[in-house]
Order: sequence, then C-alpha cells, then structure tokens
Amino acid sequence: MNRWALISVGAIAGLAWAGALRAWMAELSGTISAFSWGTFVGVLLPGLIVGAAIGWASTVGPAASARERRMLRWCVASPLAFAIAPMLIPEGLVGLLTQGLGGGAVLIALIAIGGGYAFGGGRPMWARAICGALAIGVSILVAVMLGSMMRSTALALTSPRGAWLAVFDLALMLTLIAAASVPFRKLSAIRRLDLAGRERKAGANTNTSTSTPKSSANPVAEIPR
Repeated sequence: MNRWALISVGAIAGLAWAGALRAWMAELSGTISAFSWGTFVGVLLPGLIVGAAIGWASTVGPAASARERRMLRWCVASPLAFAIAPMLIPEGLVGLLTQGLGGGAVLIALIAIGGGYAFGGGRPMWARAICGALAIGVSILVAVMLGSMMRSTALALTSPRGAWLAVFDLALMLTLIAAASVPFRKLSAIRRLDLAGRERKAGANTNTSTSTPKSSANPVAEIPR
C-alpha cells in the first residue's frame, strides 16, 4: 500500500474514532448534549488530523531521511490537536480559562502522548514505565468514575448501561494510545539503526588499526646484512 493510501486510511480511521468519541460524550451528557457546527472543528477535525499523521508515520522506514525524522516528531505531537481545536471555536479559550470547559480534550491529548511514549519502545525504561502507568491508570479511573459522576442513576457502574459506557471509554483511549505509539516506535527503530551503524563503524575502525603492521623501532635492524 502506498503512502497516500495509508494516509487516507489513517484519516478515515481518525475521523471514525472522533465520531465514536462524540457519541460517547453525547451518552455521557444525556439530554443536555447538543450538536453544532463547532463539533466538526472541535472534535472531528482533530481526529482527522491525528489519523492522517499516524497513517503517514506508519509509512516511514528505519532508513528515514532528515526531513522524515522531523516530520515524525511532529506526528508524535499530533494528539495535541485534540486540545488545540476546541479553542478555535468562538469563546472556546474563554470557556477553558474561566469554566474549565474543554479540559477533557487536554487530558485526552496528554494521555495519548504519554501512553504512546510508554509503548513506543526505546529508553529510558523508568520514564516509559511511569508514563504508561499514568496513561493507563488515568484512563481506567475516568472510565470507571465519570459516568457515575455525571449521571449517577442512569450510568452507575453497576448498571448494564453504565458498564457499557465505561468499557466504551476505555476501549477508545486504549485504541488512541496504541495509535499514538506508532511515531514513537518509528523513531526508536531509527535510533536503533543509527546506533548499530555507529557500532559497526567503530568496530571496523578498531579492526583496521589492529591489522595495520607496525614499523620496526630500529630501522638499522631492517637493513639486510
């Protein structure tokens, strides 16, 4: 599959994921949930962008060019679109600063990047372990508690509907974390290839230096008699 095909598949998958997230938000909010054209900017557009970025990242091989490496770093940060896009809606930034509206979008972006880093390979292991524990732990905590906090009667975790919503939420976040790990894993593969190349070069230099014959310290001894 060529690069543009994978980018298109990623964009469609991201759009579908964002639509599922909006359906979860509607179920969580109940009758107070309302749709507007801002839904396209604040929810669907970032899903499209993130999906396309991850689709592009999946096409990069270990022997990446300098430009591709820079682009991979932008792909790593692409989940921040979920936090930035809601602020583009009129009064979006004011609502975040004064009422905390849109704080959930910021949390989604942080979980995606932290979880992607944790499962993206590379070192240091202790940092990956901390990020993974926080990303998975917060995702589970939100899935378990948020429904009961928003609609304690209808979405209690002990009810079938509440349990379904918790599973739905957790599945969405784990899917996002897995997708966000793609650019991290590509960068890790590139670093491993670079390290292997440097080690081979250092080994070749060492072998060359040891195999070069040393000249005699006493040139007189080399004159035939």
